[in-house]
Amino acid sequence: MSTGEVVMDLERGMLARIDRKLLAGLGQNGTYRMVRVPVTESKWSTWKRYCDSAGLAMGRAIAAMIDRELVAVFGESAGDPSPAFAAQAEKELARRQAQLACRERDATAVEERLRAWNDRLRRWEGELEARDQRAELTVKMSAQPRAAPTKVGRNERCPCGSGLKYKHCHGLPSR
Repeated sequence: MSTGEVVMDLERGMLARIDRKLLAGLGQNGTYRMVRVPVTESKWSTWKRYCDSAGLAMGRAIAAMIDRELVAVFGESAGDPSPAFAAQAEKELARRQAQLACRERDATAVEERLRAWNDRLRRWEGELEARDQRAELTVKMSAQPRAAPTKVGRNERCPCGSGLKYKHCHGLPSR
C-alpha cells in the first residue's frame, strides 16, 4: 500500500466519522444529504485546523458554510424577492426572448419574400405555358396545307347550319 492510498483511506475514514457526527448532532427533524468533495491533503488539514480553532465539528462547519453560500447566492427564502441567480436568469431570459423575437421577424420577412417570388414564378410559368400553347398552335396551323374552299351547290344544305338550302339562305344575291 502506497502513501497516497493510506491518505485516501484516512480521508475516507475521517469523512465517515464526520458524517456520523453530523447526523447525530443535527437531530432528526430534517432531511440530510451526504456530499463528498475531493480535496487535497493540505486543504483538508487547513480546514481541520480552522474548525478546531473555532471549536466546531468539521461536518457542522461544512453545513454552515454551505448554508451561508446558498443564502448569499439565492437570498433568504422570505426576505429577498429577487436572488442573484434569479435576476441574472431573468436578464438572460429577456435577452434570449429578444433574440428569438428578432429571428422570428427575420424569418417572417424571408417567408414573405419567398411567397412573393413564388407568386411571380407561378405567374411567369402560366404566361410561358400560354406562349408555348400559342406557339404549338401556330406550328400546327402552319403545317396544315390550306384546303381549297369547296363550292357549295345551290340545292345543298347551307353550311351556316340554318337547315335551308343554300339557294334560299346565303346563296341569295341579296344576302
